[in-house]
Amino acid sequence: MKLVLIRDQSSSFTGTPKFSVTVKVEVSAAEQASIKKYKMGKTLLYTNMDDRGKGLLGAISRASMEIKFTINDLIDGKKIECKDIMEMLALEGVIVEVSKTFKQVLEAAASFGGETVIEL
Repeated sequence: MKLVLIRDQSSSFTGTPKFSVTVKVEVSAAEQASIKKYKMGKTLLYTNMDDRGKGLLGAISRASMEIKFTINDLIDGKKIECKDIMEMLALEGVIVEVSKTFKQVLEAAASFGGETVIEL
């Protein structure tokens, strides 16, 4: 599995810089077969909607920048706009962690029917 991050910058109508990151995961044929076999495509790997607060301010916050990643999002590629470079870097950190979790899921899926020995 390979993780590809593509950073981009553009300008708004007013000249304000806009930043984005596109994420895509390249999987092997065996990994793709596991995803299909276990119907993992719609599995939610990450969402930021759980920590947005309650009430009216929470609703406004949740409406402003929902970020979520499913396995299909990572495989198909997903572009996310960021308000500044700091937000983009934080998002990239989340993407790397989500991708590591995804890799662990694929490794677990590949090991069914086998034995795992953990030395303590």
